[in-house]
Amino acid sequence: MTVARVTEISSSSKKSFEAAVEKGIERACKTLKNVTGAWVKDQEVSIKDGKVDQFIVKMKVSFVLNDD
Repeated sequence: MTVARVTEISSSSKKSFEAAVEKGIERACKTLKNVTGAWVKDQEVSIKDGKVDQFIVKMKVSFVLNDD
């Protein structure tokens, strides 16, 4: 039987939503073991001087728990 856990993370990029997702997944995989999937819960942008400054994503990341 497999047991998984879900955690929520937030990530940002000055480039794009896709870059923010990739950055968040890369970072999650450094901390969490057995990451198996993620889904974007929310997207937003921050504005500075009338222009998009940051692309921000909130994601739910799932990972399988070890039996150790």
